[in-house]
Amino acid sequence: MQKLTHWFGFLTFFVTATCFSQQIGVLKYGGGGDWYSNPTALPNLVMFCNTNIDTDIDPKIEPVEVGSVNIFQFPFLHMTGHGNVFFSNEEAENLRTYLLSGGFLHVDDNYGMEPYFRREIKKVFPDKELEELGLDHPIFDQTFQFPDGLPKIHEHDGKRPQALGIFHEGRLLLLFTFESDLGDGWEDPSVHNDPEEVRTKALQMGANIIEYAFSS
Repeated sequence: MQKLTHWFGFLTFFVTATCFSQQIGVLKYGGGGDWYSNPTALPNLVMFCNTNIDTDIDPKIEPVEVGSVNIFQFPFLHMTGHGNVFFSNEEAENLRTYLLSGGFLHVDDNYGMEPYFRREIKKVFPDKELEELGLDHPIFDQTFQFPDGLPKIHEHDGKRPQALGIFHEGRLLLLFTFESDLGDGWEDPSVHNDPEEVRTKALQMGANIIEYAFSS
């Protein structure tokens, strides 16, 4: 049954990727964490990308459950929140199949989800570790240049921002941004009252992530 599920996942991804080539889904997960936080963030990022990097992303952002076959409709998934994250074994297997068959997941810690995400991602990839991206990684050198790496958008614990990834056969398939909080920078200006320069950096880095994921 597991092999059939794998093959179905691969087939579904390849069939739907053509039709939904530039759609973004928000990953809806269990455990009590607020997967729905930052409601204005992705719409603003999509508008920025469509204006500045020649994408044609559907402005409608769809929530999608980790264990659903519908995740294969989206080449790019975004995940955020402040608290607990939980994946069942079936959900972890579904997410693993999605990522290994060409999908991309960006996880942005909105402050507080990091220990829970680290625990749950081991269910997805028990044989892999999150690795910090070097400053020479192409995600920092797309349309916008970030020679110093991930920008610091909100202070949180005052630690340096980190871009961590999971790779398979040389491909970055999961990006975890920590101590940066890009999503807060993508929100409407009135939500956090961030300076325009800070919001611009967050949107530019988000655009780089989108551009990299759609082209890799």
